[in-house]
Amino acid sequence: MALKVGDAAPDFEVNDQDGQSVKLSDYKGKKVVIYFYPRDNTPGCTAESCNLRDNYSTFQDKGYEILGVSTDNEKSHKRFIEKQSLPFKLLADTEKQVHEKYGTWVEKSMYGKKYMGTARQTFVIDEEGKIVNIIEKVKTKDHTAQIL
Repeated sequence: MALKVGDAAPDFEVNDQDGQSVKLSDYKGKKVVIYFYPRDNTPGCTAESCNLRDNYSTFQDKGYEILGVSTDNEKSHKRFIEKQSLPFKLLADTEKQVHEKYGTWVEKSMYGKKYMGTARQTFVIDEEGKIVNIIEKVKTKDHTAQIL
């Protein structure tokens, strides 16, 4: 069942790049942007992450926390953060539990081959834990404008 605007955002618990446990419920009372992206250090994912990085102070001013989620492991996330100077947490969803809850682990197709992968999507969650926006057609270089 697909999530929609107005639904309660499913809680989860996974590790960030430093091996620290992160739960969505830890952010109750804050606005949260959760962006799902396919892979660390790929062109589109780097453009998207850097666009959010470059506008991070604006997000902070408006009361938002940002969490990036991919199936990459903690070590990969740590390298990506260091290489791109990302100021927010990246969550290592190696077991795809967060992807499953948010419906972002989907069948994809490239060159006629079908495979499972991450749908690049962003969920904006309010202070009450409700989904207020779902961005399915992410513009990697201008993602901040789509969110705000």
